[in-house]
Amino acid sequence: MTRVAPLPAEIYETMTGLDALRAMIAGALPKPPIARTLNFALTEVDNGRAVFAGEPTADVLNPLGSVHGGWAAAILDSALGCAVHTTLNLGEKYTTVEMKVNYLRPIFPGKPGRLICEGKVINRGRTLALSEARLVDLEGRLYAHASETCMIFPKSA
Repeated sequence: MTRVAPLPAEIYETMTGLDALRAMIAGALPKPPIARTLNFALTEVDNGRAVFAGEPTADVLNPLGSVHGGWAAAILDSALGCAVHTTLNLGEKYTTVEMKVNYLRPIFPGKPGRLICEGKVINRGRTLALSEARLVDLEGRLYAHASETCMIFPKSA
């Protein structure tokens, strides 16, 4: 098994969060391994906004035969966090403090198929950011909604 190293910390000394995510989408920086493992990908970013698209496979089924809620939570957390990530200035970092998820419909492999998850920043302060995300199918039906609080770490002196 190939080990994947995280991005060097120096990246965030020379690139804003938005620039780093744009570089990942363009293939200039490596994508995080979890995206391959869970079959989703970052597709769009803008200031305060991140969009992921993915389709769960049979590898993420729970004992009842539906997609485990952890898959939906993972794509939601990715969109929520990356929306905050787009607001990072040079040298800033962040981490999730809390996340709340509401599951509204079951998900099955192949049904509904491809899902879109859009995260948006609601408020970005000096040390905290609040974001929300929606997980929908291609017809706009809502499968899950989440909100998240992230702590912002200022540039180290």
